[in-house]
Amino acid sequence: MTSDTLSDSPRTLADALATGTVVLDGGMSNQLESAGHDLSDELWSARLLAERPEAITEAHLAYFEAGADVAITSSYQATFEGFAARGITPERAAELLGLSVELAREAARRAHAKGVSRPLWTAASVGPYGAMLADGSEYRGRYGLSVAELERFHRPRLEVLAAAGPDVLALETVPDADEARALLRAIRGLGVPAWLSYSVAGDRTRAGQPLEEAFALAADAEEVLAVGVNCCAPEDVDGAVEIAARVTGKPVVVYPNSGETWDAEARGWAGRSTFTAEQVTGWQRGGARLIGGCCRVGPGAIAGISEALGDH
Repeated sequence: MTSDTLSDSPRTLADALATGTVVLDGGMSNQLESAGHDLSDELWSARLLAERPEAITEAHLAYFEAGADVAITSSYQATFEGFAARGITPERAAELLGLSVELAREAARRAHAKGVSRPLWTAASVGPYGAMLADGSEYRGRYGLSVAELERFHRPRLEVLAAAGPDVLALETVPDADEARALLRAIRGLGVPAWLSYSVAGDRTRAGQPLEEAFALAADAEEVLAVGVNCCAPEDVDGAVEIAARVTGKPVVVYPNSGETWDAEARGWAGRSTFTAEQVTGWQRGGARLIGGCCRVGPGAIAGISEALGDH
């Protein structure tokens, strides 16, 4: 079963969103780091696709066991260009992209074998162009590329990921409405639904565009089943949920960071977590239907979200 659902449950993620709320997983990198893996590399967690794939499966499994319904694959920073810089051929890069989906599905199979009885889905992560650059521009946008150039960058790996059979494509941490335009063009005809999730600061994208304009790009896109935000402060979520629901009429997806801040010079996290599971009920009331966490949000927090949402 490509969606790893159970026979008496919703068969697609869209079916589930029509009747309730779905819990997403948390941060892949923090879960891998907590297991002792070094991710100080430009490929980040994508490096483990080649070196330690079992570690990725275990990370997904930890989130499923904590209460997540959806595993987001480790392909966020996996690109043909990024792999090529490490001497990996296009053929091997395509294999690794496909493997990211299979590892998440394998984790779902293991979770079901261990007694998890709810349906589980796989979201193939598609990070922004800036993630490949690994220079922080994924949080700024404005790369100096045209929409057409960005579409040409994204389309090949989208084709490979879609062919691997995920339940949804996660177009995530998008900092710029221009890149969203490119991604919305690039997913046409792939036959796999997608969600579009921006990285934001307040009521604007990281590139400075008003969220009303950014979300509106996806309002009429049939391929897009949800729109929202991720990799942002928890405090930015409430306003984004209201805007996304009002502008698009679609289910809203939210998975913020813990609230800690990244110190680039010290290469570490600073401050304290402001993410609490209790916040999610307000997001749910506002229209959020896919709710989870991003950086520094681990299985414990996902268990809290699942508990806060009850039967979803």
